[in-house]
Amino acid sequence: MASGQQWVLVEMVQAFYEAPAYHLILEGILILWIIRLLFSKTYKLHETYKLTEREKEDLIEEWQPDLLVPLISKDHPSLKYNIVSGPPSHKIIVNGKECINFASFNFLGLLDNERVKEKALMSLKKYGVGTCGPRGFYGTFDVHLELENRLAKFMKTEEAIIYSYGFATMASAIPAYSKRGDMIFVDEAACFSIQKGLQASRSFIKYFKHNDMEDLERLLKEQELEDQKNPRKARVTRKFIVVEGMYINTADICPLPELVKLKYRYKVRIFLEESMSFGVLGEHGKGVTEHFGVNIDDIDLISANMENAVASIGGFCCGRSFVIDHQRLSGQGYCFSASLPPMLAAAAIEALNIMEEDPGIFIVLREKCKHVYKALQGIPGLKLVGEPFAPALHLQLEKSSGSRSSDMQLLRSIVDYCLERKVALTLAHYLEKEERFLTPPSIRVVVTVKQKDDDIQKTVSCIREAASVLLK
Repeated sequence: MASGQQWVLVEMVQAFYEAPAYHLILEGILILWIIRLLFSKTYKLHETYKLTEREKEDLIEEWQPDLLVPLISKDHPSLKYNIVSGPPSHKIIVNGKECINFASFNFLGLLDNERVKEKALMSLKKYGVGTCGPRGFYGTFDVHLELENRLAKFMKTEEAIIYSYGFATMASAIPAYSKRGDMIFVDEAACFSIQKGLQASRSFIKYFKHNDMEDLERLLKEQELEDQKNPRKARVTRKFIVVEGMYINTADICPLPELVKLKYRYKVRIFLEESMSFGVLGEHGKGVTEHFGVNIDDIDLISANMENAVASIGGFCCGRSFVIDHQRLSGQGYCFSASLPPMLAAAAIEALNIMEEDPGIFIVLREKCKHVYKALQGIPGLKLVGEPFAPALHLQLEKSSGSRSSDMQLLRSIVDYCLERKVALTLAHYLEKEERFLTPPSIRVVVTVKQKDDDIQKTVSCIREAASVLLK
């Protein structure tokens, strides 16, 4: 044993003599550095100065804490809000005055429908207000499954899934499919819920000019050339086009037939957000696919909220079963949010019943939209933005002052002028620091089937009078 240890020691000494000089120098430096670190102090002691009690009191008196939030003027518009009393139906009580309602998204006038309210009340008595739990944790009621089946049947798709909050629907659906490394082509006028979905997906985002199919095809061609350079990466990169059926920020419609052609030409998937077109466009209110006569199977995913036409809360996605089922495990708003209260699901089912029983309601809505669109033409100082069949139009200033806040204040004065004369309008509000492409300030005029010709005439006259008085 001793001879073996001696032999090892001899080999080590021999290896030491045979090692290159630079190797020995480097090891020597490292050994010296380790010794220095072991014996050196990690910090230097500084002399501490002890404050007197008087000095401590002076410092405390001089100290001013930083503001948690910036100071806001008492005249800030956010601090001046209108108070609504009662249901926002055809007539709405604002600040104690009954006004004609051109502000609430109630396209089919079902918010105050007796059948819808009766079904909601019956559901409330049967189920209560809900479990306050997600769908996967005792939050699923039979009425939820019925609503999903009814929506799938109404839209003529294989399956549907409902969310408890309309905004969260598309914001959850996009990141459920598109992940880091994937590619999304999106219209620059996309609504805020789409923008939040894009942000959550962490995918590569390419914006194309609003409704400009040539610009979109240019981006698709560029991506195709990039894919040819790296085909291995291209095989695992998913590509999506995300658009709205009818854009809430611009009140115009997407060119869906052209989008479908580009989908098959460049092998991408289409996600269609139909919150503004569901229950509005098409012979039976099925949205932009029915409006253009496009096969709904050509669209990979359709989403919409139930807060504009269906007189309820929440949203839904519909499409093929394997696409929808994926959201039940990956849709953030589905997995982690409390389920839709059963009474709101029952209200949505009854609204669908009314839509199926009376398809003429969509014709009435379109005629009302055309009437309002024509009446709002040519108001001095204001520019009408939107399509004749859009139920939510925008009135923008013809000439901007150059300051967004000044433009907003001017449009706010028109809204307040109309409110004093019992006409309820609203400004289109945006999170200005968060929006990807901020649209110009505007007054939003919402059309419903319940508005009468006299109401439309009074409202348009009031807006014209306000414009002539305030836009000098």
